[in-house]
Amino acid sequence: MQPNVKVFKQMMKSEYLDMSPILRFRNIVKLFQAVEEHGGTLRFVGGAVRDTLAGLSGFDLDLATDLSPDEFIEACLDFHLKTVPIGLKLGTTGVVIDNQILEVSSLRRCVPLKGRLAEVFTDDWSADAATRDLTINAVYADLRGNVFDYYNGIDDLEQGIVRFIGNPEDRIKEDPLRIMRFFRFYSKFGKAPIDKASLQACIKHKKSLRNVAIEQVRDELFKLLVTPQVTTTMRLIYENDILGFFLPPSKHLDTLEHLTEIVADAQYEGNFLRRLFVLYQPNAAEAENIANTLRFTKKQKEIFTKWAKVSFSPDIFASTHERLKFVYRYGKQFTIDLVLLSAAIDNIKIPTLNAILREIEDAVVPIFPLRGRDLIGRIGNGEQVGRVLNMLEQQWIDSGFHLTREELLRAL
Repeated sequence: MQPNVKVFKQMMKSEYLDMSPILRFRNIVKLFQAVEEHGGTLRFVGGAVRDTLAGLSGFDLDLATDLSPDEFIEACLDFHLKTVPIGLKLGTTGVVIDNQILEVSSLRRCVPLKGRLAEVFTDDWSADAATRDLTINAVYADLRGNVFDYYNGIDDLEQGIVRFIGNPEDRIKEDPLRIMRFFRFYSKFGKAPIDKASLQACIKHKKSLRNVAIEQVRDELFKLLVTPQVTTTMRLIYENDILGFFLPPSKHLDTLEHLTEIVADAQYEGNFLRRLFVLYQPNAAEAENIANTLRFTKKQKEIFTKWAKVSFSPDIFASTHERLKFVYRYGKQFTIDLVLLSAAIDNIKIPTLNAILREIEDAVVPIFPLRGRDLIGRIGNGEQVGRVLNMLEQQWIDSGFHLTREELLRAL
């Protein structure tokens, strides 16, 4: 028995899609030829089609074929295309095109097996579409720009409607991570009010997210944090306690909105760590706890906790010297982040903020003119050298980085 899905009449639009954003791999045509020579069909699916329809760029290329994994591998070998195992048991094969690995999945359909639904390979494109999560993710396109839409995904994308295919509860039961994907795609593409049936299913089954690896939930959250409607969507998530099992509600959604406006005005890209930081505005211990809970990478944790530890002086907005001190100590990017975070958290409105940011970008980082070896023989060595060197460095910083090597040595 097939999943309970409402199948729209397949909509096929001839040469509907401009394929130039997708066909950035020179040898992709060879892959299509390989599949067709073996009697199969190959199509783009998911993000590549969805984002191209929406006029976006920067997406990953995912493809689907009605060949089985073994047949697809054989077709690639005949055309001297290298394949790599990715998820063969799940029907996904990697193929190397222009030194990059593209993922190609064999079509699947759901069948009942021992009280649950299992996926088996098929050559039915509509059955494969039924296994996908959202209508906007179930649109396919071939090499010539013909699109194949089985669940009204194109219309939903145009109207900004984000909803599950068929029964939302069934889709979530198949994979609880789809709860986070629903909110992420709503935040990215939603124009209409949120789909009530989908939202209620997410609320009803929110506890099932506990059964998903925290790293997967975290990655979806990070992607959501850099979407256009992040404030509206995070408010929905907090109001319905979707992530309550590992993140408390935030009291700073207005600050998040202010940060997104500042960053957009400065023509910077949104940064998920900055946005998460303003949501919680943690002290050092809280930042450490958030980083551990979400299992940040070592680099992410270092940045996030340092923001909480560094004493940030308001003088940085008025003094070039103060800004240069931060650039010297922490680097340009860290200083830019601190300026953006402080402007948002303290609700500081500075007409020259963008000029300050550009000044930091263009700053020449000073180089301290002394080394430890310059002091050995003058004052001894070991810990004493380190203490004196730090003292001289601070004098040099306080001078506006103007003291020369000779002047510093005379200060001894």
